[in-house]
Amino acid sequence: MPAKSRFTRLDAFTKTVEDARVRTTSGGIVTIASLLIVFWLVWGEWSDYRRVVVHPELIVDKGRGERMEIHLNISFPRVPCELLTLDVMDVSGEQQTGVKHGISKVQLAPASEGGRPIEVRTLDLHADEPADHLGPNYCGECYGPPAPATATKPGCCQTCEEVREAYASVSWAFGKGEGVAQCEREHYSEKLQAQRDQGCRIEGGFRVNKVVGNFHIAPGRSFSNGMMHVHDLNNYLDPSQGDHTFTHQIHHLRFGPQLPDDMTTKVGGKSTAWTNHHLNPLDNTEQVATDAAFNYMYFLKVVSTSYYPLGWKSKGHSSDLDDSSDLVSIGQHGLGQDGSLETHQYSVTSHKRSLKGGSDSSEGHKERLHAIGGIPGVFFSYDISPMKVINREERTKSFTGFLTGVCAIVGGTLTVAAAIDRGVYEGATRIKKLHQR
Repeated sequence: MPAKSRFTRLDAFTKTVEDARVRTTSGGIVTIASLLIVFWLVWGEWSDYRRVVVHPELIVDKGRGERMEIHLNISFPRVPCELLTLDVMDVSGEQQTGVKHGISKVQLAPASEGGRPIEVRTLDLHADEPADHLGPNYCGECYGPPAPATATKPGCCQTCEEVREAYASVSWAFGKGEGVAQCEREHYSEKLQAQRDQGCRIEGGFRVNKVVGNFHIAPGRSFSNGMMHVHDLNNYLDPSQGDHTFTHQIHHLRFGPQLPDDMTTKVGGKSTAWTNHHLNPLDNTEQVATDAAFNYMYFLKVVSTSYYPLGWKSKGHSSDLDDSSDLVSIGQHGLGQDGSLETHQYSVTSHKRSLKGGSDSSEGHKERLHAIGGIPGVFFSYDISPMKVINREERTKSFTGFLTGVCAIVGGTLTVAAAIDRGVYEGATRIKKLHQR
């Protein structure tokens, strides 16, 4: 038997001769309607295939020895910059006192004058005045303590700032520098008095170990006294230095990089699961204090969060670098060259209390008693969650799924159209026969 005959017997699509075909107006209308429906459904299938969604996953965070960045912008309208100190410490024993790298202090005009920022050139309280008359062999006295390791001339305290550092190294209070030749030469007390009514805005970022820890902004230079972390509060609590309080406004506080605007647009609006966490809960928070001896505490639960764009493959990440070597500049940690992003989201609870003790009867809680003592300031204690959220961009269906959907649309639509056309044709034929009788 010829090969053609074998395949002919297997033909499942039998044909009719042209003379046996009947074309009707209703059939043409059904055909046009079915084609329009096919095009519309295929377009919807294509749009669905091209749509990118963000699928969140929850896993155990297996990272070890990692670091993270903290970015802040906080205003203190009732405390001058000279009195504010930023300290960081964690359970690993690492301490960063008087953090300056990556942090800027912006002096603010008194609140009665609108609290506007003062020009940067007026911010240097310890600008060294010409002291050529002292001679090249001049060696300033440190007034008891040893000279700091950072002194410009070993074994000497050439400036008021170096005398202050020497005092802090032995846990001595400094005051306004009365009787200190360097401070009198630099008019430290007069400049401090001139700033008494000013405010301060602290902004910038710093890097910490990814372990349980805290950072705080408190008055006076900090130092360790035995096993205690204390601050020199003399100038802050001195009535002659102004009516200082820790009224503050948190303009922004985040852990890790912010999700860029283009990513926000790509994954959707603020109602999506991914972008919700970037509504940092402490942004635009304001607290008003009426007493200098007041303490504000914020307890934060930090959750590691990753963002992987469509088609992402691990090609090395800035977080994989040795953070202890500071190879990544502040603000760049967590940003991958392939579009991936490592950041953190957090939840927060807050507490405030007067350092003079007493109850919260003014707020309707007579049973709530506060301990006496402590350091005035704003404290942030953060804990690290053992879980990690991964937000991964994915398409809603594969290309194979798209082809399958197209075939289903074409086949299903034509089948339904054929049934409709057959029904219309049969109905029209029967009606025609009834009229012929």
